[in-house]
Amino acid sequence: RTYPWRYFITASNDLELLESTLPVKLAPRSLIKNTDWIKPGQVSWEWWNDASPYGPDVKFESGYNLETYKYYIDFASKSRIPYIIMDEGWAESVHDPYTPNKKVDLQELIKYGKEKKVDIILWLTWLSVEKNMGLFKKFSEWGIKGVKIDFMDRNDQWMVNYYERVAKEAAKYNILVDFHGAFTPRGLEHKYPNVISYEGVRGLEQMEGCQPENTIYLPFIRNIAGAMDFTPGAMINMQPEVYGGKRPNAAAVGTRAYQLALFVLFESGVQMLCDNPTLYYKNQDCTDFIVKVPVTWDETKALVAEAGEIAVVAKRNGKKWFIGGITNGMARNIDLSLDFLTKGKSYSMTCFSDGINASRQAMDFNRKTITVSSNADIPVKMSRNGGFAAIISEL
Repeated sequence: RTYPWRYFITASNDLELLESTLPVKLAPRSLIKNTDWIKPGQVSWEWWNDASPYGPDVKFESGYNLETYKYYIDFASKSRIPYIIMDEGWAESVHDPYTPNKKVDLQELIKYGKEKKVDIILWLTWLSVEKNMGLFKKFSEWGIKGVKIDFMDRNDQWMVNYYERVAKEAAKYNILVDFHGAFTPRGLEHKYPNVISYEGVRGLEQMEGCQPENTIYLPFIRNIAGAMDFTPGAMINMQPEVYGGKRPNAAAVGTRAYQLALFVLFESGVQMLCDNPTLYYKNQDCTDFIVKVPVTWDETKALVAEAGEIAVVAKRNGKKWFIGGITNGMARNIDLSLDFLTKGKSYSMTCFSDGINASRQAMDFNRKTITVSSNADIPVKMSRNGGFAAIISEL
């Protein structure tokens, strides 16, 4: 019999916590020999915005129906987002994983998505999966790429074993798995890397219940353990004392720059774009930044770190660097050293920072592009509940 690891991560300072890879080193090696089919990526998600695109280009009644899902596929295709999720509402019943609601033609959507180079991930309850373990084979035959499994909400031994049974069965048929309503990662995602994320976090789905004063701890605690399906990307941004969001006009506490920074700071194999395509089109400069951010990384450098106060990281994918940082309810002025860049080379840096009025109007932000080098120190002003995000490319 084998027993689970119990371990602590200790560091001489908070910067080291943000760079820790100990959970990876302790995890079991992959049992999946050929992992070429496992492709992490961003996802356009309809549930948070209640499947409600609108505007002059929407010539149909929006909702959980064929036309709306095609609209999400079109948005994903234009934005080079590889997946959409069809969340709760796509099926006729939460107990039947095979029958779409009468307004959804699933086979047509799968075909349409293939034409647009966009694959589909289906939401399911854990009990529906448990009673229909044959669904992975069927979904593979249909062309479904992944499942989002929800409402487990416990971590007794039976449920822990359930996670592994699901991961193993899904892997047989090249199906990705995102565990929602889940406990935090325990290394299963390394044994079965088709498990590409877990919720296990008080994320943006909680609306007003997702506060920066809590979120600022996540890079130091929760996300160290493994992939975290926080579902960032809100385009309606508010300070906590004036919050008033509700689906379909869901909103997030914190500034716009804060939301952009989360795509760099937080790691998940399926990184959601939680908001309405309509709002992403209306905020194209922000959208263009978001969709450039990778979901996998080659290198991480912690730049500023104090648990519960501030977290700023630089991450590299290939030759490009990205910076993401957030603060709590305290406004801050910091200087970011770019000494992680290659000496003697020039770079273009496009950055998003809190606007002068972001402490009141959280959607206020500044965008600028500058030329930088490894000798640069970049002054950054963060509003309360604010952030900073940047992309750096070699000239």
